[in-house]
Amino acid sequence: MKLAKKRWLYLSIVFAFLFLSLSAFHFYDDDDDFEISKNLEIYYTLIRELNIYYVDKPDIGKLITENINNLLKGLDPYTVYIPETRIEDYKVMSTGEYGGIGALISIRQEKVLITGLYQDSPASEVGLQVGDEIVEISGKKMTKITMYEIGDLLKGAANTMLTIKIKRFNEKEIKSYNLSRKDIKIKNVPFYDMLNDNVGYIKLTGFTYDAADEVNAAFVKLKEQGMKHLVFDLRDNPGGLLVEAVKIVNLFVKKNELVVKTIGRVEQWNHSFKTIDEPLDTLMNVVVLVNSMSASASEIVSGALQDLDRAVILGEKTFGKGLVQATRPLIYNSQLKLTTAKYYIPSGRCIQALDYSHRNPDGSVGNIPDSLISPFKTRKGRVVYDGGGVNPDVKVISQKESVLLEQLVEQYVLFDFVTNFVAENKPNYPDLASIEKQTNLFSEFVKFAQNNGFKYKTKREEQLNKLIEIAKEEKTYNEIEGEILSLQRKLEHNLEKDLRKFENEITTLLQIDLASRFFYQNGEIEQMLRNDSQLEEAMQLVVNQQKMNEILN
Repeated sequence: MKLAKKRWLYLSIVFAFLFLSLSAFHFYDDDDDFEISKNLEIYYTLIRELNIYYVDKPDIGKLITENINNLLKGLDPYTVYIPETRIEDYKVMSTGEYGGIGALISIRQEKVLITGLYQDSPASEVGLQVGDEIVEISGKKMTKITMYEIGDLLKGAANTMLTIKIKRFNEKEIKSYNLSRKDIKIKNVPFYDMLNDNVGYIKLTGFTYDAADEVNAAFVKLKEQGMKHLVFDLRDNPGGLLVEAVKIVNLFVKKNELVVKTIGRVEQWNHSFKTIDEPLDTLMNVVVLVNSMSASASEIVSGALQDLDRAVILGEKTFGKGLVQATRPLIYNSQLKLTTAKYYIPSGRCIQALDYSHRNPDGSVGNIPDSLISPFKTRKGRVVYDGGGVNPDVKVISQKESVLLEQLVEQYVLFDFVTNFVAENKPNYPDLASIEKQTNLFSEFVKFAQNNGFKYKTKREEQLNKLIEIAKEEKTYNEIEGEILSLQRKLEHNLEKDLRKFENEITTLLQIDLASRFFYQNGEIEQMLRNDSQLEEAMQLVVNQQKMNEILN
């Protein structure tokens, strides 16, 4: 009797997951139906045998979930299984809202650290600081804990209480804080402002619900302040809801314009999305900033505005995600988020970069080959291409970080220094300009890096170490040891000298970190814009009517 119940449970779970996700389509034939049934029976008998006879008692639920995840990995990175326990996380991605304390958390060397705070959040209001180590949440010790578990402890309904114990940087005392959760809304437009008397700037970081309304409100306020030209920043924006992208394009182009089509296997799901409202402005010069991390909905907006010759795109080639996802309900309150279509912007091109349907023999995924990339034309006849992202009309490459800077970030040296600097100096910054007047910032950082034993390897040293390993494997190291040692001496680096070589870049990163801690995300973005070569190019271009016309015509 027990075995029969187990059989029904395992088979129903696995069968329901696969069958429900496929049955809605109604397009598999009898051969497909037979293959599904046959393999489900094989799968069930395999699980049954493991459960009864395997030497150690297996965790069947975990095993099946891992199987499901591995199954979906063979399709594309965007098709994922969402168990009931992670549904709330998925909702946050769609709505930008959650109940919690408004803090960003990371785990570093088994320590749970606060790495960011939202303004006016419960965490900031009670005095928690970036750099604080969380040692306990509502009686739960932060040992051998996952990010999911931490999230479950911190999130909850608004007005519910929790207690957090923290240890501040370089302090021994454990402090306890009582917090009341709030509804936290992550803004899609965290910053907008006038860059000068007539150029406005809007930063869009997401496409959750109300993204278009936030852009609309920012645009109207900037227009009231005298904006005549707009720089619209989509850099590092990973995308989100397609409908919000269509609404945002609608702010700048007239009613009844095609923005994007979705085309997939299920014909009844194919759809053309057109603008449905009267626009805010169809004449103002607009420059859109993009980079390699501008993806999905960001590419719909930038690509459509390019195809309709409504804006000049400036920066770097975008990510190249031209795939559309939808969610399908499964049993036990779980869901399947799966790729259902590709999207095509007004010129008819799809900007999907990776071809997941034709994998290499080793299972890897390659870019769409040049031989299959096709030319298309914008409304005014400019040539654009499919096959991988939106190419900017004006290419401006941002400065690539050096290996030294990368390792300063990865090893948390910059983060720890700013945490220590704030704790020891307790600075009071009335505005961002006062941060830049902190003259001893870099010299203090150099001392901190030296005293804390910061070590790094250049790519030259890494390659030399590989050469040494190969020489030892081939038993030829003794023959070239003299030359190797001589080369090592030449490649030795002086930490202080190397740090001073990148003084400007390091100082900029330190100032941005300080701005984020004292003025939150708004201040962080504003400080970043003070040393932004792409923004400078955009500001010069957007006011140059002749150049704008030459590009768009």
